[in-house]
Amino acid sequence: MAVYTDVAAEDLTKFLAGYELGELLSYKGIAEGVENSNFLVHTTKGYFILTLYEKRVAAGDVPFFLALMEHLATRGINCPQPVKNKNGETLGHLCGRPAAIVTFLEGMWIRRPDPRHCYAVGAALAQLHRAGADFTQRRVNALALDGWRTLYEHAADRADSVQPGLAETIASELEHLAQRWPRDLPQGVIHADLFPDNVFFLGNQLSGLIDFYFACTDTLAYDVAICLNAWCFEPDHSYNVTKGRELLQGYMRTRPLSPAELDALPLLARGSALRFLLTRLTDWLNVPEGALVRPKNPLEYFRKLRFHQTVGSVRDYGVLVERAQA
Repeated sequence: MAVYTDVAAEDLTKFLAGYELGELLSYKGIAEGVENSNFLVHTTKGYFILTLYEKRVAAGDVPFFLALMEHLATRGINCPQPVKNKNGETLGHLCGRPAAIVTFLEGMWIRRPDPRHCYAVGAALAQLHRAGADFTQRRVNALALDGWRTLYEHAADRADSVQPGLAETIASELEHLAQRWPRDLPQGVIHADLFPDNVFFLGNQLSGLIDFYFACTDTLAYDVAICLNAWCFEPDHSYNVTKGRELLQGYMRTRPLSPAELDALPLLARGSALRFLLTRLTDWLNVPEGALVRPKNPLEYFRKLRFHQTVGSVRDYGVLVERAQA
């Protein structure tokens, strides 16, 4: 979440007039994240989240995201629900951007996850994958291999300004992954961005999942790899095998990973690290002037990529031997 487009109170009041949400009392931009413009909106009927879609989110994809959230909620996943306007529509336009309002979820995200949180996230991710199994809509992952190449081409000439030799490292990794990327593993709906700031807790109980605006149809185990990168590294970028073990156990208790998925996990983790290295590099090099946004350091994912390049087997991620051989 972030704020790229400023919204005047007069424009927001006019937009809200199309909904049954009462009168506007206050609103404020949400600075966390890097993708869309987000606002916490307080009306006489409660709190809501307003999102203006920009950057990597294509307007034509937004109905997929909104329909997915509605579908998952019917399958027991606690996630924001799109609010329909007086015409029964969930998507509108504000300040020249596609815009939607979703319900507000109670909870806080965890700044320093411990193994209990990792277990809960693994379980929630498996439940999401199960819940999405009968979702009939599909969306191609725009940030898969071809998307990584495009991002690299746009950033290559300035990548070494972030770290010497970074452009060559990325080019080499792209080639390695392109030759080996698995294409026959189980697929379905994935969240694709389940970072700590997209998971809410009340105390130590997971209370909800948010921000489905990278969701797509892709390899389910790739979503697991994204979570290993997002949840199981320490601030010094070292991998915490205890957190990894708990996350994987939480996931496999609901949806066991096949031997082929487990074998592919190191490669999928490398791909996940490269994907976020590239998107963070792009954001780092292209912060819009005056934007209320906090770009994240791409070198965090460079260091994670280096770790995955040294992994000998899936056991290095915390998979118990008996599970890996099952």
